[in-house]
Amino acid sequence: MKNITDIYEKYKIMPLLAMHQIRVAAVAMMICDSLSVPIDKDSVIKACLLHDIGNIIKFDLNHFPETNEPQGIGYWEQVKNEYINKYGNDEHFASVKIAEELHASQFIVELIASVDSSFVIEIKNSDDLAKKICNYADQRVTPHGITSIRERNLEAKERYKNHPRAFDDESSNLFIFNMEEIEKQIFSLSNIKPEDINDESARDYIEKLKNFEI
Repeated sequence: MKNITDIYEKYKIMPLLAMHQIRVAAVAMMICDSLSVPIDKDSVIKACLLHDIGNIIKFDLNHFPETNEPQGIGYWEQVKNEYINKYGNDEHFASVKIAEELHASQFIVELIASVDSSFVIEIKNSDDLAKKICNYADQRVTPHGITSIRERNLEAKERYKNHPRAFDDESSNLFIFNMEEIEKQIFSLSNIKPEDINDESARDYIEKLKNFEI
């Protein structure tokens, strides 16, 4: 097993992306700890820590220029090209392949593969609580912190407006509606409320997760 921080270093993960995945895992961990039903918490956390590990492929490195330092944009452009050369242009496929390289369990790989906006209706209509939590946790975290589903998606809509799979207004509203339905499903089984999960309440979880082993 390897420490997640060591994995991020090995795969040259940008600090902003590393912290995003740790925050998502923190949201998932808080939910798992609050549930009244059994859940494979370990697999959910591991999936969240790896779910976007290939995302540099789709990054516009000019969007948050301050996050390119101290290495500089040239370094990260080189890393991005290395990823594209190895895994192709699909960042989601890259994340799944890296999880397989790390010998993650088949269940963890399936959870990572499910964290995709195209599956939201299928996941809403399923009984798979682990997939609901992984997808929901991702939709609570912007590049700079934990927020609501609606705020997160409005921010992402602007940030990825030039992405080939970017939502139009109708698709964005439908996605938010379905994700809020998933939120209701999850918290009907929880002893906390969505607003109880925030940057302050997640702080201790984030610190623990920096040393989590995969």
